[in-house]
Amino acid sequence: MENCILKRLRSRLESYPVAVRVAPFLIFVFLTLGQGKLGAGSQFWVYAVKTVVGAFMLLFVWRSIIEMRWRLSLPAVGVGAAVFVMWIGLDGFVRMLELPTGFLYLAPASGTWNPFEIFGAGAGAAWIFFCVRLFGSALVVPPLEEVFYRSFLYRYIQKSDFMGVPLRGFHFFAFFAVALVFGLSHREWLAGVLCGMAYQGLVCWKGRLGDAMTAHAVTNFLIGLWILYTGNWQYW
Repeated sequence: MENCILKRLRSRLESYPVAVRVAPFLIFVFLTLGQGKLGAGSQFWVYAVKTVVGAFMLLFVWRSIIEMRWRLSLPAVGVGAAVFVMWIGLDGFVRMLELPTGFLYLAPASGTWNPFEIFGAGAGAAWIFFCVRLFGSALVVPPLEEVFYRSFLYRYIQKSDFMGVPLRGFHFFAFFAVALVFGLSHREWLAGVLCGMAYQGLVCWKGRLGDAMTAHAVTNFLIGLWILYTGNWQYW
């Protein structure tokens, strides 16, 4: 009975291509609003909750979004690694020029996202929350964001009936508009804008969303390892 209900719901979702690509992202963003704003340590457990919810939503809509398929390719790995280097390198440049940061950045509102500082250097809870963050940023965030920005928004700007717009097509205004929105939603906005252009360019080149998902995952995974190695927790 339950399986039949789920099948019918998935079937209905396929009839609403906008909702199935936008709703999971908006729910994820809504949960992000609670990070650091629901009491001490809420930046950790809220992130864990939204990661679990995000993973469930991805599993639920997977069959309804045919372009959301991981693609492992050398260009994707290369772009992901290059964006990581750029992301780290541009931070000092932005600070040197005293440019504002975090235009649309939502969370956390206060405090640090360093679980080892809160729970202790060798605490099991600290390692659990770090691993959850690394898992969420590398495997949950990329498909959610890439589907919203590059499958939906990029094509919707060109045509409201966006499903007929090919992923490979280059559209000048949509390309830069989506990169700008993507960038301004990150604390490191300048790196975010260039990052959005790199991922979008990869989709336009390959005609597949999966390469951008992989590039995004590589970038976020490397940033997570860099944070752990250097202690520069401001990137989270």
